Amino acid sequence: MSPKIHFDSPLSITHISTASAILHIDGINLLTDPVFSPGGTEWDFHGIVTLRKLDSSALSLSDLPPIDAVLLSHEDHPDNLDELGRTLLNGRHVLTTPDGAKNLAPRPGVRGLQPWETVTLSLGGRTFEVTGTPCAHLPGGEVTGFIISTPGPNGAFGQHPSTGKPNAIYVSGDTVHLPELAQMRDRFHIAVALLNLGKAVAGLPDGPLQITLDGAQAARLLRDIGADVLVPMHFESWEHFEEKGEELARVFEREGVMEKVCWLKPGVETKLA
Repeated sequence: MSPKIHFDSPLSITHISTASAILHIDGINLLTDPVFSPGGTEWDFHGIVTLRKLDSSALSLSDLPPIDAVLLSHEDHPDNLDELGRTLLNGRHVLTTPDGAKNLAPRPGVRGLQPWETVTLSLGGRTFEVTGTPCAHLPGGEVTGFIISTPGPNGAFGQHPSTGKPNAIYVSGDTVHLPELAQMRDRFHIAVALLNLGKAVAGLPDGPLQITLDGAQAARLLRDIGADVLVPMHFESWEHFEEKGEELARVFEREGVMEKVCWLKPGVETKLA
């Protein structure tokens, strides 16, 4: 059973693979980090490491509902955007990083977000505001997270009864814990936080570097931002993830946050509000 949230719009999530999911919001479908390659696919990543996808995506391109916009945390890593997912970007609203927007040019619907920059999207007769959030991933690369909200004091997501702040959805992108992410709590009540986990570690010349959240960092971030529900993402299907589901569950139990965790079953739409 999913934890309960105070949210005025219908909201459900369908997990596809890794950080790829569909946010179904009152008839609007937002797709995150599209990855559709079958299990066994390999990528030679700049001659440094071979990335291997272990499991096939739960949905194929032909299974998708109409997609209204894509939230692309970064376009230069195949576990966040593969070749099949890239075909979905044509002719769509896409929000991503500034360098990603340049690399994806000349697609007219692509826009890059700076940290804490807010843009407005009009989709299916509804208005959404999307705010970029800072991320720390591989050195020298750009990654963005997203806060999805609705404008005005009477926005479609409503306000949380105890905080009075507008309800919002947070999609972390690939990042480790950053204290500055707590700033979102000043403006929003985060009803649902989709966090990219896995404890991915990059082997760099100066030594190994953790580049995505682990379970303990996720629990700390959950407390920092005051989120009602934690949705784990990006911890399965790839060889390079060091902290997968069973270990994550043990960490969440130890951290005392398990009652706030909503596990998704790939390919199955899970209703949260």
